[in-house]
Amino acid sequence: MILVLEYPKCSTCKKALKWLEENEVPFTKRHIVEENPSEQELTEWYHKSGLPLKKFFNTSGQLYKSLGLKDRLKDMTEEEQLTLLATDGMLVKRPILAGEDFVLVGFKPAEWEARFGKSGGNG
Repeated sequence: MILVLEYPKCSTCKKALKWLEENEVPFTKRHIVEENPSEQELTEWYHKSGLPLKKFFNTSGQLYKSLGLKDRLKDMTEEEQLTLLATDGMLVKRPILAGEDFVLVGFKPAEWEARFGKSGGNG
């Protein structure tokens, strides 16, 4: 089963959930703020994703901006960044799709179609 970390007010998350439903991809969802990811989960997902750690940050979020992370991240270790991400779900880019052997960060329909071999609800 795929775990989707989402924020209900997020329009991108809504589109992502709709895409999954239209393409009949089974998933469970988890509110990223009420139950934010642990450092252990984030570390595992980071390694599975193959993405740079920066991709896990919600760079357009108010919290990211108010903490001045644009300038601070480059001076932080990966461990420090993962610890910081685990402190608040609003720092984490969403949605995150966590499967058994893959992790997708953000909603990019082409990437999702490649993963699931689906049409994205276009037909």
